[in-house]
Amino acid sequence: MEFVRRFVARRPGLALREDRFGNLLIEMKSKGRGQRWVFTAHMDHPGMVAGKMAGPRTLDARFFGWVETAYVRGAQVRFFDGQGEAKGVVRRAIVDPKSGRDVPARVVVAIDRPVAKGSPGMFDLGPGVRRGGKFYSRVCDDLGGAAACLAMLDNLLRRKAAAPVAVLLTRAEEEGFIGCVAVCEHHTLLKKTDRVIAIECSARQPVARQGDGVIIRVGDRTSIFNSSLTDFLTRQAAELKKRDKKFAYQRALMPGGTCEATVYDIWGYHAASLCVALGNYHNMNRSRKTLGAEYIDIADWENMVKLFVQIARMGHTYEPGHKVVRAKILERYRKMESLLAPN
Repeated sequence: MEFVRRFVARRPGLALREDRFGNLLIEMKSKGRGQRWVFTAHMDHPGMVAGKMAGPRTLDARFFGWVETAYVRGAQVRFFDGQGEAKGVVRRAIVDPKSGRDVPARVVVAIDRPVAKGSPGMFDLGPGVRRGGKFYSRVCDDLGGAAACLAMLDNLLRRKAAAPVAVLLTRAEEEGFIGCVAVCEHHTLLKKTDRVIAIECSARQPVARQGDGVIIRVGDRTSIFNSSLTDFLTRQAAELKKRDKKFAYQRALMPGGTCEATVYDIWGYHAASLCVALGNYHNMNRSRKTLGAEYIDIADWENMVKLFVQIARMGHTYEPGHKVVRAKILERYRKMESLLAPN
């Protein structure tokens, strides 16, 4: 959040608003008319929040987000407070029996020094690195999506879009879209007329592989997104492909989880989704049964930024209702209507 504040402060063409829940909205200063395009990603990732020290070197902490308990027990972790970074090891991972989920609600950490209550903690998986065309980090979901949104804004500052554009960054997605629901319930950052594009790093699927391009996500485990808007994203990707032979995209249902596009859709927003395929979802390396850095394909990420820019620049041309597809179907119908003549 501090990085975003500094990012906006250095760019006169941007303005920042924050609701009382800590969700951030970056708006491009624009004279453009028409419906606003809002690209939205979440800022959180599964991790811990420090509670009280249970001893000089023992910390009780709450755990948030979906990571299976077997991956958390024995994990090396780091907590961050005003003194810097403290190293620790998870000695106990405690499941809430009422939750019905095999994910920890609390952890007990052997830690090298006391840390302040409320300090965040994460798996100790080292700094982000590029290797073999991939980017590995303790967090790609969804900082990869958030970073792509900021890259889009820098591009649009050099050549503005005709339609208004904004970026919404939400909190506490991993605990059930808490920040996103707050946005939808309290109506301080979004307008009901907004076109909302939810951005994710989503667990890779057999039909949505890393390296095959940005993914137009037609739906998730829970719902299918707006058909007309999804078609517009697909047509913009096809147009971009005609001009840029290196650009690659896919279109797929991504059932590995539920994303914020489902929430926006339920609350009545015009919503669709884009994502890139993610390896080691929530830091779980299932092939080795151990923790691992999340990773994304760098070219996929670059293609996602390109598609963001294309959508933003062409957003003013969007008309809901499948006008283009309807026209194609009717053209074919009129050519072949004679087939329906009586025998």
